[in-house]
Amino acid sequence: MMPTTHVIRGDESFTRENLVALLNEDLAGEYQAIISYVIYSQVLKGAQYMNIAAELEKHAAEELAHALIIAGQIDYLGGMPLAEAKPVQTSAEAAEMLRFDLENENTTIARYRQRVHQCEALGEFAIAEQIRRILVQEQDHQVALATALGVQVPNVEELEKIPAAEAPASEVPQANGRGSRDNSAWKHA
Repeated sequence: MMPTTHVIRGDESFTRENLVALLNEDLAGEYQAIISYVIYSQVLKGAQYMNIAAELEKHAAEELAHALIIAGQIDYLGGMPLAEAKPVQTSAEAAEMLRFDLENENTTIARYRQRVHQCEALGEFAIAEQIRRILVQEQDHQVALATALGVQVPNVEELEKIPAAEAPASEVPQANGRGSRDNSAWKHA
């Protein structure tokens, strides 16, 4: 049985059980990312997408590593990692597939930023550190996708304010003025 640690935050109480439930939602998102990156990396067509397709293959492997880390942390907390992925969106349009991935990365980054604070509030500093390492790679994925689409790197701060269960998957926050990497080989236009 998982020991319960309560952290009082305003009117609410946050427990290790709550953290396990949220990490399982994150794990379902990692499974979704693995599947989408595998599919998209293989079906993107055209010379303008060759570099990003190769990058997406690398992202798939990184997302698998993230899933293993998150599953390990769920087990550490006494929970059982779930085996269900969030739904994967597909399209015949390459740019639309990349937008789906960017939206998912934005949501993932917002959720993991919340998770770091929740872990630290529970005194689970090692888990928070593991999630910080995942965040570095997720933000790299975000930059690569934004660059490939020729858009600014989105500001996910607005998504962070939305409770995780309510964050719409299709919402892409407005750009915050940060530029994207100049890697014109990834751009689709």
